[in-house]
Amino acid sequence: MSESKKLKVALIGAGGSVSVHGRSEGFQSAGSWGMQHARIWEARPDVDFCAIVGRNAARTEEKAELYGTRAYTRIADMLERETPDLVSMCLPNQGHFEATLEVIRAGFPLLVEKPLVFDRKEADILLNEAAKRNVFFAINFNHRFAKPVELAHAAIQGGKLGELSFATWRFGGEGSSDHPHANLIETQCHGFDMLEHLCGPIESVMAEMTDKTGGGYRTLSLALRFANGAVGSLVGSYDSSYAYPDTHRVEINGSLGRSVIQDTVKKYTFHSAGNEVGESWEAGYFNDVDREFHRTFDKHADALLRALRDGEAPPVHASAGYRALLIADAAIESYQQGRRVRVNDKI
Repeated sequence: MSESKKLKVALIGAGGSVSVHGRSEGFQSAGSWGMQHARIWEARPDVDFCAIVGRNAARTEEKAELYGTRAYTRIADMLERETPDLVSMCLPNQGHFEATLEVIRAGFPLLVEKPLVFDRKEADILLNEAAKRNVFFAINFNHRFAKPVELAHAAIQGGKLGELSFATWRFGGEGSSDHPHANLIETQCHGFDMLEHLCGPIESVMAEMTDKTGGGYRTLSLALRFANGAVGSLVGSYDSSYAYPDTHRVEINGSLGRSVIQDTVKKYTFHSAGNEVGESWEAGYFNDVDREFHRTFDKHADALLRALRDGEAPPVHASAGYRALLIADAAIESYQQGRRVRVNDKI
């Protein structure tokens, strides 16, 4: 792929719903984030944003006109006529499987939104089908690309924290779903991914969950053990609010120091052990890119397109979504059986 050539990118899902093998799949809340996909691909000078796929012809035409691209109501038609270099997918959380499988079997590189899927068997099929075809298969764990996360990762990799002892993750906001474990699978997957990105593989989990507010297990607390011997905790909830300050917090402690991430993009601090004076990062006055949560996706897009052009693996492979589902499954089993459960990794 030439550096000067524009990459053709198509989007499946920017609001409304999409036809998958003749059946419709509703978008629900995926629409608003789907527009972030559209914003990014339309604005990049190195991308030809060639198509949007949606079920409702009139609404899809309207969105396609807004972004200067072409509208389709069937995935197969779009793939045949456009032959995109990358398919970007933003579907309802429980509607990922069939559309993703169709794109993989057609052999097109793709970026999918989290969660990968809700069902382990479906996840196995997607990864196996992609591996058989050597398909470029990325997942959008965009939290990794927040400046505070990058700083924490660099500090850990550089040995500034020393030997890790524990890590904590807390993330709570509003949410609703007809799946009893939606918060765990579709939202706390970011927590599993970030904790493993920073601290290494999670080896086992013990879980407590509550359905006291109705609508499934909307709030949960997990105790974690990492393969390196460190321990951790994760608290997640749909019984909170994203309007609260410090609704997201990550703390990583080691023998030589501590790193803290506040509200994903807001602030990073580091203290060396025993030192009351630390280091901190917050976005400067003109630094809107690192201040804005949505721009973490832009930074991921930079890395993803660079890897695609260079024939390299995705910066965040879909297998990271599989890992998150494995940990979620272990947490559900732990809660149901009242015991510690090892994460069953078959990748």
